[in-house]
Amino acid sequence: MATPMRPATAPGGDSFIPTPLSSLEDTGLSSLWLQDLALKILYFRGFLSGFRIAEELALPLAGVVDQILDALKREKLLEVKSSQGGLGEGGYTYAITSAGMERAREALDRSQYAGPAPVPIEVYNDSIRKQKSDRMTVTARTMRQLLSQLVISEGTFQSLGPALNSGTSIFMYGPPGNGKTSVARAFGNLIQSQDMYIPYALYLDGMVVKLYDEVSHSLASDDSGKSSGGGTNQLRTTNTRRDTRWVKIRRPFIVVGGELTLEGLDLVFNDVHKYYEAPFQVKANGGILLIDDFGRQQVRPRDLLNRWIVPLENRVDYLTMHTGQKIEVPFDVLVVFSTNLPPKDLVDEAFLRRLRHKVEIGDPSYDEYREIFRRVAQGKNIPFNDQGLAYLLQEWYIKHNRKLRASHPRDLCDQIIDIANYLSIQPQMTKEMLDQAAHAYFVEL
Repeated sequence: MATPMRPATAPGGDSFIPTPLSSLEDTGLSSLWLQDLALKILYFRGFLSGFRIAEELALPLAGVVDQILDALKREKLLEVKSSQGGLGEGGYTYAITSAGMERAREALDRSQYAGPAPVPIEVYNDSIRKQKSDRMTVTARTMRQLLSQLVISEGTFQSLGPALNSGTSIFMYGPPGNGKTSVARAFGNLIQSQDMYIPYALYLDGMVVKLYDEVSHSLASDDSGKSSGGGTNQLRTTNTRRDTRWVKIRRPFIVVGGELTLEGLDLVFNDVHKYYEAPFQVKANGGILLIDDFGRQQVRPRDLLNRWIVPLENRVDYLTMHTGQKIEVPFDVLVVFSTNLPPKDLVDEAFLRRLRHKVEIGDPSYDEYREIFRRVAQGKNIPFNDQGLAYLLQEWYIKHNRKLRASHPRDLCDQIIDIANYLSIQPQMTKEMLDQAAHAYFVEL
């Protein structure tokens, strides 16, 4: 096994940029393993030029892929079918031979992964630690701008800033409809204004773990590998300014809800394709993992929380391979637990101590409710008036002993618009429209 290439920090700053490769040894992977990967790609893709093979491997042609192709030609596993004069190895079109197909099938029996060359797990771990220092620290002014679209109490506001800066864990609780998810998504918008590098895949003991996920990750707008759409093939370039096995993304904001299971927090081995998928928290490294509707998962809350004790305390996670081997990875994730359920029904005091910040997102006051309704009505082109709101509060809240919720103004305004469209009139905060909207919206429980 070659010595793993170590990632570098850009001169004059702390922004991490993966070091460009100049030799096979720099990849940290064995030449035989890379030969098998190239054969699998050719087995699936058919005839490919040297340039295209380099693109598929996400490796530079000069000094790396050309060495792989030379070795395969010497062993008569590849043959040259045609050549575009003057372009060297990159201009040749290669085809896999019958001997090459046999070796490719043997490699596919071990793993059907046939994508960008992976990065050794040690190199990835080092990169996460280096990029940790690049996180933005928010100030009260930044928080005001970040949460300007939300109406929350001053006490709650003052609790959220330090919680975000901690980069560790937040337990947000309170009644439904008061903006817990909106606050978490605002955090996500902030953190996604920053960029970081992750590899397409990781290499550990001969196995591959797919890390980059087009659903979970968003390309940075200035990434040199960006494309107008399509799959990961279009993202890879021959850019020599950095190791192209890495992709520049916005810091991740990943949301999981009722589908979360204990199995989903460990390496997921595909028995058919014989490679791993990275779990949620590894895909979220460097960013935020929001566990929405905590307590409504199929697994018991206490079992789920016990899974987080070591990562939250030590900032290190341990993943288990299907062979039983444990793999250590950094845990640089801000975990946000968001729940509508009473905390006493979910966690005990011992676990609450391990959660750095506990923030209650409570019901709005009457003044806050008025401000929310005013903003929503203005945004939906409904003329706002205090008399209509006073009537709504008296008739549909006070008389029914109903709690105020931050989501009610939005939903009631939508009801008013639906009614107005049906009647072909302008939406108004009249008693009649408010009554009809509230009657259609509220249900006595």
